[in-house]
Parts: sequence; C-alpha cells; structure tokens
Amino acid sequence: MPAQRALLLAFLLSWLPLLEGAKILTITLLGGSHNLLMDRVSQILQDHGHDVTYLQLSEPHFSSGFKREEKYQVVRWSPPEDYKQEFKKYIDFFLKESFLGRNSFTSFLKLIKLLATQCGHLLRRTDIIGPLKNESFDLLVVDGTDSCAFLIAEKLGRLLVAVLPLTFGAKGFGLPEPVSYVPVFDSLLTDHMDFWGRVTNFLLLFISAWREWCVSAQFDDTIREHFPEDSRPVLSHLRQKAELWFVNSDFAFDFARPLLPNTVYIGGLMSKPVEPIPPEFEKFIARFGDAGFVLVALGSSVDIIPSQVLKEMNRAFGQLPQGVIWKCSPSQWPKDVTLAANVKIVDWLPQNDLLAHPSIRLFVTHGGLNSVMESIQHGVPMVAIPLFIDQPGNVIRVVAKNLGVSILVEKLTAETLALKMKHVIGDKRYKSAAVAASIIRRSHPLTPAQRLVGWIDHILQTGGAAHLKPHAFQQPWYEQYLLDVLLFLLVLTLGTAWLCGKLLRLAARWLCGAGKLKRA
Repeated sequence: MPAQRALLLAFLLSWLPLLEGAKILTITLLGGSHNLLMDRVSQILQDHGHDVTYLQLSEPHFSSGFKREEKYQVVRWSPPEDYKQEFKKYIDFFLKESFLGRNSFTSFLKLIKLLATQCGHLLRRTDIIGPLKNESFDLLVVDGTDSCAFLIAEKLGRLLVAVLPLTFGAKGFGLPEPVSYVPVFDSLLTDHMDFWGRVTNFLLLFISAWREWCVSAQFDDTIREHFPEDSRPVLSHLRQKAELWFVNSDFAFDFARPLLPNTVYIGGLMSKPVEPIPPEFEKFIARFGDAGFVLVALGSSVDIIPSQVLKEMNRAFGQLPQGVIWKCSPSQWPKDVTLAANVKIVDWLPQNDLLAHPSIRLFVTHGGLNSVMESIQHGVPMVAIPLFIDQPGNVIRVVAKNLGVSILVEKLTAETLALKMKHVIGDKRYKSAAVAASIIRRSHPLTPAQRLVGWIDHILQTGGAAHLKPHAFQQPWYEQYLLDVLLFLLVLTLGTAWLCGKLLRLAARWLCGAGKLKRA
C-alpha cells in the first residue's frame, strides 16, 4: 500500500507543472486569416490553463471585421507611419492585380521584401524585444509562414513550435515528399498523376526549391543587421528547429501523404460551437423559404473588390432563386450599380454560424484554408474563386474531392458564375461529397483543440521533441538523398567495368599471342 501511494504521488507530481500552466508566447506579424488562426490558438491555450501572451501588429494589414474576446495578454506593435503607408499602397496594388489574374512571383517577392523591412523595424525595438526576452517563456508558438516570427524566436532562444496556416508542403520543414504522388506546392496537380504529370511535378520540385530560396533571401539584409556574423541563422534551419509542426489541414480535404512524428494536423481548429444567427440574417433567409440561401465571402484580406468584378458577381447572383448573403463593404459599393433584389451585402457576417444554417445551399469562397475547412465542417458544397498564394492549390483539392467547382477570377462573367452555382446546387453529388468529408472531419477521436493542447503539453513535459525528429534533420542534403551512396556505387560500378575490360583485353592479347606461337 505505501508503494502504491508513492507511485500515485509521483504521478501527480509529474503533472504538477502542467496543472500550474506554462508561460507561452504566440507570434504572427501577418494579418487576415493568419491573425485569426493565431488568435484562436492563443485563446484555446489560455482556456486550458496556460498564461498566454500574443505578439501581433497593432493594426493588422488585412482588416477582417472580426470581433474577438481577448482573454490572453497582448503585445501590440506598430511599424513607422511611412512604412505603413507604403505597405498599404502595395497591398492594394497586389490585390487589384490578383483580381485581374496578373499575380507574378516578382510581385510576391516584393511583398516579402516589405515584410522583411517590417521585421527589421521590430527587431530594432529593444523596448519590445528586451522585455519579451526577460519574460522567460516556457514555449513559443509561431506562425509557420512568418519568417520574422522565427527570427524573433531565435532572438529569444526559447523552445519553439510552429503552426502552418497553409496546406502540407507549403513550407519546407523536413517532410518527405515522394513526387510520384505528393504534388509540389503551387503545382496545381493532384495525387493522381499520369506520366507527364509526374515529369512536371519532378521538375517543379527544383523550381519550388529555388523559389523558397528566393523568398528566404529577402530576409538576408535583416539577418545581417540583427545577428552577429558568427551566429547568423538560416531560415530553413530555423524551421527545422521547431519541436512540432501543427498543420491547419485535414485528410478530409488534403491528399494522403507521409508525415513525420512531429507533424500534427489540426484542420478545423477555427470551428466553434454554433450560435443562433442575428435576427437581421434570419429574417432575410426566411424570405426565400425552401430555396434557401447562398453565402459569399472572399476572405478576410479582401475589403475592396474591383467594380467590374462586383458588377459581374451581382448580375450572377440576381439570376438565382436563392437569397445571397455577401460579405462586401456597402460603403465601397458602386453608386451606378443597382444591388440585385435577392442580395444582402454586409461588412461582417458570422461565417461559421451561417455555414451551419439548415437553409444554406452553397458557399462562394476564395478558397482560403480556414474557409474551406469551415465549409467541410458543416458539409456545404463550394464554388471557389481563388485569388493568390495557396488558394489555387486549395481549390484543386476542393475539385478533386468533388466538394465543388472552381472559376478563375480573370474568366469570371455573370453567365459563367451563375451557371456554375446552379450546377453545384442542382447536382446532389457535390452535397453528398461535402457531407462525407464532414463525417471524416468530425469523426476523429480527438478534436483539433484537444490535439493542439495535448501535444503542446507533451512538449512542455518532455522539454522538447528530439524523440520525434528524424536524424535526417542533422544530415546534409546529399546524405538525405543518398547522393554520396549513389556516387560511390557509380564509381564502383564504372571502376569494376573498367577493370574487367582491362582484364579481358589482357586475356585476349595473351590468347592471340599464344595462338601465334603455336602456328609458328
């Protein structure tokens, strides 16, 4: 009996640090869906007993209209005014080009360079970085697409985990990528590739590596300025220092692929308990009876839609028997365009609650991962209009899984959009596929929040995740791909062939010489 009590006491003591909670710093210096996801991560960790501080921009670049209840501490930082004006001007240009289908890698690199400049401004703020360093955080949770967050983590020198807001493969952090069935990020391929698809995917693997190098190179000046010459970090190495990677995806949506033990998917984390929708929305939906309604939201980063696109979308919605609830700023609505009678436009809407409404028939979305996962959660088919970055790849998965159809924004006309919406609403296969994906998404033994908290608690208890990381992280690239072995075997094979050839020639000469002696 005393031995049992001793074991029970040891067990309880082992959980004591967890019960007391840990000091956790969450970081993203990006806006839009990145900000919303890290807000959700921060809130969940705070609700589970941890002491959370969230480092974010005081004015996120992308306005979402999202109302949050912050129970955690917040450290807000604002870059210089001239930088904010320059960034706002470029973001407006970038979004306008996206709506015209004219995004280029060069324009994306300029955006990354501006973010690197912003990072430099923050790292100069010793009044912010200094106190954070003195806080002695037990763990940092960073946005896996925010390179500046990794540099801040390096400055603070604390245990680190990352949350990837995009699909698998969007950032190189050591996952195995068999290119025969794992599409390279931004390849617009599925896991079912024919011969030419595999050729394309193989070649894109090298192009993707070059692009990632170009993106990382935009931070070179910032790294040189803020880190000593003998200890300058490499961004790709910093990503592999993360103890865990939480990926905001789910196999109800993504293609099955190999994972490492330190990779955990938490797709659906943004889903919250459904609440009754405000009376103004309920009253509008009731007008359309059994026809139901269509929800339209092109993401938290899109506040202004070009007037020509607005006109085409408005004309398309006017051809539907359903009501249309559209997240579109009324103040930006063109005065020369009459809003269709069945359309309601609003600055903000409760997207999750509307997607759960029994009268919803379709979701018109930009294909952002948070929106796609919410749509899957509630079994709603989609018409997707991808704009930039990960959205085209997300939409490829939506189409491949039969969850909806897509339309390129540069080819968007009222007739095309109306036809596609009517097709998805009328063809029950899309609804059936969405419901099937919802069942997969909901039937996990643990919720996304439970996986997030459980694995973070595991890291806190074990002091890191060295036991979950493969030795490949410590190997040079030529060892990982067995190039040294292949070179050795090639040299050995060629050497053996050369030696055998040499011996055969000697034998032939000897035989020829012996034959001549006999004839003589």
